[in-house]
Amino acid sequence: MDEFLKQVIDFGATTGGRIVTAILVLVVGLIVIKILGKIIKKALGKSKLEDPVKNIILKIIKIILYIILLVGIIEVLGVPMTSVAALIASAGLAVGLAFQGALANLAGGFLILIFRPFKIGDYVNTAGAEGVVHEISIFYTKLMTLDNKLVLVPNGDLMSANVTNFTANETRRIDIDFKITNDIDHEFVKSVLIKAATETEGILQDPAPFTRLTAVDDDTFIFTVRAWCNTKTYWDNYFDLIENCSKALGENGIDDPEERIAIRIVGKDKEDKE
Repeated sequence: MDEFLKQVIDFGATTGGRIVTAILVLVVGLIVIKILGKIIKKALGKSKLEDPVKNIILKIIKIILYIILLVGIIEVLGVPMTSVAALIASAGLAVGLAFQGALANLAGGFLILIFRPFKIGDYVNTAGAEGVVHEISIFYTKLMTLDNKLVLVPNGDLMSANVTNFTANETRRIDIDFKITNDIDHEFVKSVLIKAATETEGILQDPAPFTRLTAVDDDTFIFTVRAWCNTKTYWDNYFDLIENCSKALGENGIDDPEERIAIRIVGKDKEDKE
């Protein structure tokens, strides 16, 4: 009996003391992490980072603090740190391999929210998808297409692809080609197109509209009209410019070569029938 009591006392003096110390470290550590969390959250609140980025940073810092606390408790209990380090490394490798794609998307979402290559409401083309940015989450970026389809683009793919942001600047240039028969005076065609472009509502006069002969194809001349407009009204100005230029060409007797060929075929068929 005396021997048993002696063993209990020895256990309490060694292992029991470590357990009590570990509990104290745990309690104090949780209080410290809670206080640090509030301080960090307050500091992040003053930054210009997006709210999702702030939440991610706060969670990562808390996870690191919890890991440090866990390692401290294990050390207090007298567990060999080499074994713990090997276990953590093995677990980290297994988790990394299992969630490789998810981690890539997580890292991509984190970088997008920090560097902000685009924002919600921008019209972008990236990773084989095109549409208005509807939502930027941690793993996916949601695009809404012009015909109201929702496309989810993995952030990992998005970060490794080219991104074309059509609405990054306040103005955009409209480029439109018009096919003209080669028997019309170039300067006359240019004057008609420039006048139509200049008079189109929404077209900016600085930079001024531009038109030139840009290509020759058999009996066809191709004139290009370039004009600048506000990005917000791009599509309205784009279609208005097409309508006004086409109308002006028709009013001035400037033919599209394809229409002229079609008329000739109809006339020939008519003659054959007669």
